[in-house]
Amino acid sequence: MTSPSGGHDHDDSTRQRPSAVCARCGNRAEGPPPTWTCSVENGVRRYFCDACSRENLRAIEGRLDSAWW
Repeated sequence: MTSPSGGHDHDDSTRQRPSAVCARCGNRAEGPPPTWTCSVENGVRRYFCDACSRENLRAIEGRLDSAWW
């Protein structure tokens, strides 16, 4: 099937979603992990799993400007 833009329509369920890797412990999540923490550090996007985010919550919040809390 061809879309109006001239490309082909694809079923989203057949696309392979990239996996995210925790920058701290190396845990993997298939597809975008909705409960993980995402950080952009020096222009690089880094993901942190639930466990690592919870363990380091005070350090994460400590870096935020007071306007955020």
